[in-house]
Amino acid sequence: MGICWKDLKNPQLSNDGDIILGGIFSFHSSWKNRQDSYIYKPLPLECTSLNFREFQFAQAMIFAIEEINNSTDLLPGISLGYKMYDTCGSVARSVRAALALANGNEAISAPSEEQCTKPAQVQAIIGETTSSVSRAIITVIGPFYIPLISHFATCACLSDKTKYPSFLRTIPSDYYQSRALAQMVKHFGWTWVGAIRGNDDYGNNGMATFTETAQQLGICLEYSVPFFRTDPPDKIRKIIDIIKASTSKVIVAFLTHMDMDVLTHELSNHNLTGYQWVGSESWILDSQTPLNSSGHEIFTELWETLFSCKFKQSESSTGNERECTGHEDLTGVKNGFTDMSLMPIFNNVYKAVYAVAHALHSILGCNQTCQKVQLDPLMILQEIKTINFKTKEGDEVYFNQNGDPAAKYEIINWQPTENGIVDFVTVGLYDTSLPADKQLKLQNNSLVWAQNSKQVPVSVCSEKCPPGTRKVLQKGKPVCCYDCIRCAEGEISNSTDSVTCVRCQPEFWSNERRDSCVKKEAEFLSYEEIMGVLLTAASLFGTCMTVGVAVIFFRHRKSPIVRANNSELSFLLLFSLTLCFLCSLTFIGQPSDWSCMLRHTAFGITFVLCISCVLGKTMVVLMAFRATLPGSNVMKWFGPVQQRLSVLAFTLIQVVICVLWLSISPPFPFKNFRGFKDKIILECALGSALGFWAVLGYIGLLAILCFILAFLARKLPDNFNEAKFITFSMLIFCAVWISFIPAYVSSPGKFSVAVEIFAILASSFALLICIFIPKCYIILLKPEKNTKKNMMGKVAQK
Repeated sequence: MGICWKDLKNPQLSNDGDIILGGIFSFHSSWKNRQDSYIYKPLPLECTSLNFREFQFAQAMIFAIEEINNSTDLLPGISLGYKMYDTCGSVARSVRAALALANGNEAISAPSEEQCTKPAQVQAIIGETTSSVSRAIITVIGPFYIPLISHFATCACLSDKTKYPSFLRTIPSDYYQSRALAQMVKHFGWTWVGAIRGNDDYGNNGMATFTETAQQLGICLEYSVPFFRTDPPDKIRKIIDIIKASTSKVIVAFLTHMDMDVLTHELSNHNLTGYQWVGSESWILDSQTPLNSSGHEIFTELWETLFSCKFKQSESSTGNERECTGHEDLTGVKNGFTDMSLMPIFNNVYKAVYAVAHALHSILGCNQTCQKVQLDPLMILQEIKTINFKTKEGDEVYFNQNGDPAAKYEIINWQPTENGIVDFVTVGLYDTSLPADKQLKLQNNSLVWAQNSKQVPVSVCSEKCPPGTRKVLQKGKPVCCYDCIRCAEGEISNSTDSVTCVRCQPEFWSNERRDSCVKKEAEFLSYEEIMGVLLTAASLFGTCMTVGVAVIFFRHRKSPIVRANNSELSFLLLFSLTLCFLCSLTFIGQPSDWSCMLRHTAFGITFVLCISCVLGKTMVVLMAFRATLPGSNVMKWFGPVQQRLSVLAFTLIQVVICVLWLSISPPFPFKNFRGFKDKIILECALGSALGFWAVLGYIGLLAILCFILAFLARKLPDNFNEAKFITFSMLIFCAVWISFIPAYVSSPGKFSVAVEIFAILASSFALLICIFIPKCYIILLKPEKNTKKNMMGKVAQK
């Protein structure tokens, strides 16, 4: 097979065949600028900067076509030809080439007398490499429904079938690549990165998708700047200054390989090193980028390298090499430029050619031979959309409803070798056909990082917030820049980079590190602590004193001082005082249902019983002296029976109040979380506050009545008068319970219980000491005064 070189009006590479495929590539990456005078017809573009990669794309297309032509299984008896144009990266020249391929209007040196037996236009076009040029081409030839199959145009915008119905590609859309890059950045923990994008459809659309995904993953861009290889020096200088001033150590570059070549050259001139680059497929697989090649070698040098020959005019010719003829055969060439394994992206061109061939094979009904069918581009387009086959390497080829292949990416790591060559090492895979959590697979151990480091570089705006803290955004900065604030008391965060602190459950409290909740200490007045022991001892001591007094009174029950003031009420009073001392013990210990109901009701009933007895004794004193008056018959109406009934009546009223309280809304155990932040106060809730204050109020009413009566009897004869002691005891009793109310309300936790116990014990001791101790003193120490004569002495004097 030979290669025909033609002028600019005809394809740069072509070969005849039964069915012609078009090819549009940028063998040159730029052109010389010129000033048109608009007087004469503009001259054709003068292309410059030979692009090795584009020539290799063309080589891949030729290789695939020749392989199909030599195959007996695919399109037997049908030969494929090709016409390839060099567009120099120019949109205008690309559109012109596409129209030339669609119309078949290339210049012919001599008129042909052969009849037209086949369509003039190509049946499909392979190309173009860049997204912007591909959009321009498909916009123009779209109405003709000629399939345009790109091997490298990745802009997600080209998936819009309403705008580009005849566009297909064998490389995945940037819709997936941008997300794959963001997932990879997130995988390595880089939340603060810089971004450089090509100022074209490929770079702008790709970076827009990357930015959107990055934001969803919590990644922030410190900067995102556009770049194009023809940018003026001052604009490039601004980009360099931005990179120098940045704090991020990772740069995501969504650029073409031509833009990247220029950018790396500029970065090298400014000695900007040590950055970790994350690149798109356009430049990451380009063997020239890591070498900083300028790409200005002329085509002659490429040809000489490919075929190991020398042109006569070559300055480097020594006369010993084989002479180049310009008709060398590519089939027998074995070197780096023909090795398809060096760059997997060349396989995309191979797949595109085979996709057209399989569609043609199906349309022509090929078996041993193919049928003669009038081909139509729309028919071919529709058939290509339905093909599904596997290449010799086992790669499955098909197109989805958007004309895109399945998105599967190899993750490449540049690893410099000892001889200065950079190896492209596959270290992972991103496959969108897998579940979301299994799409990204990386071999971290085989990665080599910037400056040949084995450690994953760190690129964050703020260090991670440890457990026990939360993130607070820094004013005017992105969400990745924050301060770590310690969680407040009672709140925790048990994960790194927590946005909020979680409040512990009511029964728990935060530990010192604020990273876990610990159970609060339950606090109640217990028998084990000093306060509980002292109060228990005081209660038992009072009980023993009362029992002791009762024993003394019982042994001297026939003595005048015991009999003088209704001994029956005295013994009942001692019994009630014993119950008062003992009921204080129900306030100590962990509250339970029965203890909560018992403590208040027992306290209320025993105290009413006690005060009723005191009230009865006071009334006996008054009635006794009233009875000594001439003609008085008072004692008839307040004898022993009436005294017992009065005590019973007063006590029954309190019993009724307590029964109603327990029936309607009884006290119950309650966990108080408000008193102390780090403790649970176990206490008895009142249930009905009205019931509690009714019990206290009734006790207070009886105490005041008793105090008034005792106060009225205070001037009766001393030897017989018990009223002074009752008055004094009631005075203490009332003082204790009046001061109890504010002390009880203001005391926190278990101290409120202690205050109530203290009030019970103090008032009980007041009654016991004031009423009974003077009598015990006479019985035990002054027995000579314990006589009836002494008791009645004062009365006799009157």
